[in-house]
Amino acid sequence: WPSQRFGGPADGKMVALTFDDGPSVYTPQMLAILNRYGAHATFFEIGRQVGPLAATSRAVIRAGDVIGNHTWSHPDLTPQNTAAQVRPTQAAIYRASGFRPCLLRPPYGIAPAGVVGIVRSLGLLTIQWDVDPADWSRPGAAVIDERVLRAVRPGSIVIMHDGGGDRSETVQALGTMVPTLLSRGYHLVTVPQLL
Repeated sequence: WPSQRFGGPADGKMVALTFDDGPSVYTPQMLAILNRYGAHATFFEIGRQVGPLAATSRAVIRAGDVIGNHTWSHPDLTPQNTAAQVRPTQAAIYRASGFRPCLLRPPYGIAPAGVVGIVRSLGLLTIQWDVDPADWSRPGAAVIDERVLRAVRPGSIVIMHDGGGDRSETVQALGTMVPTLLSRGYHLVTVPQLL
């Protein structure tokens, strides 16, 4: 299968919600919403943030969700820096949670072919997305919600953020987005389940 993915199979009504830039103080709030509805997601964590919030990473795994690698310090990835960004993040996530990620989300979605190849040689798939509500720009919870609900389709990978700033709008949007997607017959799954 391709080493870089932008979505999953369209033959089932599955959607993968993903969250970048955590763990953070907003991650437990998002986990609580997902847990309330029996939904699952994938959290792409920044390595240098994992140690101080190791309990949050453990909570993600305990909830039945998945952690992905989002590099150590969120730079543009190049063939020269990829291994040095991926390896310590793998180690930090494993130390914190006992989970070894098999997925990497490249910062800013920048993944030249050389980077994708290195990521694959390290045992990870490069995961992009096909639905982006630009929640990082804080357009308001209703806008985030509307953008996702308008664009999502079977097999979509939705990118949102649980870290990197004030994510209260994303938390609020999630509270309406999740039950609406479920009411439309979607199953909210992790990226490995989707693929």
